[in-house]
Amino acid sequence: MQRETGPKKNIAYLQKHTKIYLTNFGYDINDASIFVPSEITPEERAVDIHHIIGRGRGGKDRIENLIALTRAEHDDYGDKNEYIVLLLEIHRKRLIKANIKFDNDWFDQMIEHYG
Repeated sequence: MQRETGPKKNIAYLQKHTKIYLTNFGYDINDASIFVPSEITPEERAVDIHHIIGRGRGGKDRIENLIALTRAEHDDYGDKNEYIVLLLEIHRKRLIKANIKFDNDWFDQMIEHYG
């Protein structure tokens, strides 16, 4: 994981889903200077932790449903039916690469449902 160094700040105001994402990937949620890479373009800093299945559609705050995106990627891919399966597939690969435990059956069900 690439990290920038800098002063630690209390960033307890983070939303629940952001905390879930950061802690699962091993980031210090009190370090405001961390570099979280986009899952689509890892050389770029993610600024959004996006619900792949939107909360308005019943999407939950769970690691399987959360992906790190840049602002442009969020604008381009977020909340658009035609990209749900793509984002699910990208995110599942990222979880595997990071050796994070997840519910693979959930991915299969969502890909079947939205595919």
